[in-house]
Amino acid sequence: MDKYEKLEKVGEGTYGKVYKAKDKTTGQLVALKKTRLEMDEEGIPPTALREVSLLQMLSQSLYVVRLLSVEYVDANASAAADDDKDNSISKSNLYLVFEYLDTDLKKFIDSHRKCANPRPLSPGIIQSFLFQLCKGVAHCHSHGVLHRDLKPQNLLIDQDKVFSRSLTLALAVLSPSLSKATPTRLLLSAEMVRRQALFPGDSEFQQLLHVFRLLGTPTEKQWPGVTSLRDWHVYPQWEPQNLARAVPSLGPEGVDLLSKMLKYDPAERISAKVAMDHPYFDNLDKSQF
Repeated sequence: MDKYEKLEKVGEGTYGKVYKAKDKTTGQLVALKKTRLEMDEEGIPPTALREVSLLQMLSQSLYVVRLLSVEYVDANASAAADDDKDNSISKSNLYLVFEYLDTDLKKFIDSHRKCANPRPLSPGIIQSFLFQLCKGVAHCHSHGVLHRDLKPQNLLIDQDKVFSRSLTLALAVLSPSLSKATPTRLLLSAEMVRRQALFPGDSEFQQLLHVFRLLGTPTEKQWPGVTSLRDWHVYPQWEPQNLARAVPSLGPEGVDLLSKMLKYDPAERISAKVAMDHPYFDNLDKSQF
């Protein structure tokens, strides 16, 4: 890791820490994702190996942040230089080196919402970002990978190109028990229009109630088997509201796409691949992508 100069810490979570850094040889800015490894007798844990292999595979797309290299640092060798000396003796570190992008979608939205003259994101920007997001998600799905943590903070933007890319931080292999298209990506279009979350809430339960109040409480007719799901409870019976009122500036085609993305039954929910052919994108110059 001597070839990189850490400039600042830009993120931290259960997965580890992320630093903005510079390659001392080339001057290229990179993002270093540092992950603690609890080594066993077989070496690097298989979960870490799986993440690396998935990232290497998915990095072939322009719409997934590129993994440039992987660096393994032995704990004993790095203990003196690491900023977390207290724990590093018993654990080794794995550094994933990504391309560095300037900002993320949350900061981009906030810059429009919190400035002196608040202004909405232009319809063209929203359309472009959503199309690129669908391309990134479709690429993941085509390789049997489900992105389980799509949110504005995990969508990086190259401000020079105003170019959105999906950051693959939380990946899981698709299995028959998982839905083919999670509804998180679709909420991003509504959030860009509203400049705030469509379904706010301090807990999963509160968020679920917000969903039911707007979309109506799901029934067996809408989603066969829903009342037999493990965590199903008896909920208040709300009728679906007019979705267009929640996102009035999205336009009829945008609202139609959003409604198809918000279908309760995963079998009826539009996929990212099919969404790219929706009339909402008809006036988008797709040749640029």
